[in-house]
Amino acid sequence: MAMRFTLAAFILFVIMRVRGERIPFDRSSVSLYVTLAVLSFSIPFALVYWGEVYIGSGLAAILFAAHPFIVAAESHLFLPDERLNPFKIIGILLGFLGVLVIFWADLHVGGSSTGGMLAILVSSLMQGTALVIAKRKGVNISPNALSIGGMLFGIVILLGMALVFEDVSRVRLDQKGILSILYLAVFGTVIAFGTYYWLLKRVEAVYLSLIALVTPVLAVVLGSLWLQESLSPRIYSGAGLVLFGILIANGKDILSKVQSRRAGV
Repeated sequence: MAMRFTLAAFILFVIMRVRGERIPFDRSSVSLYVTLAVLSFSIPFALVYWGEVYIGSGLAAILFAAHPFIVAAESHLFLPDERLNPFKIIGILLGFLGVLVIFWADLHVGGSSTGGMLAILVSSLMQGTALVIAKRKGVNISPNALSIGGMLFGIVILLGMALVFEDVSRVRLDQKGILSILYLAVFGTVIAFGTYYWLLKRVEAVYLSLIALVTPVLAVVLGSLWLQESLSPRIYSGAGLVLFGILIANGKDILSKVQSRRAGV
């Protein structure tokens, strides 16, 4: 992770230099970067990777689908313009039910799973809190600055964790490993986080959090296309529930746009 973020931060730095963007380093900005580093760019990743050692990917997807609930609750409390409404509540519930349907057959809970389950839930809580804080505090900071600022402090935390918990002398990088890090740095970090924070400035936090419901559906679809994995009626039903839930969650905004268009006519 530290290598991935280091490469991504370097790429972002070059992009920002070319575009003439500056990284704010006043006290409030640095405080936000450190907060994002802790809650989004370091510990949550470690918790997910550690948790998935003890639980299956299906159960992990279901647990991380709690992310929209966390963001919805915190947005209602801390973002005055993003209050809960029946559409959001019903939509999130339907989306969560869809993820549950998709991975129901993979839902195995053993006695050794408690720690792994707790790790995934804590990671989801931390990521949700980071999203709301970034929405509230990062209004005047560019998406690229939010990304690189969080990464720089996240790298320090990740390196410290690696030195304490891992045997770094055993790290070996072959061509496949280098290409994987390069791919994750460019597509999974620079583009992903840049787009994430760009969207955060334009849509409500709870809508952005619905990505946690879409990602498992995309993973299943890509598995079908590239790995020839079969799609059962249960998976189609679950995916349909997720998409319908997202549509319902946006219901209030959709209705208001329809009404404004009718009024304009």
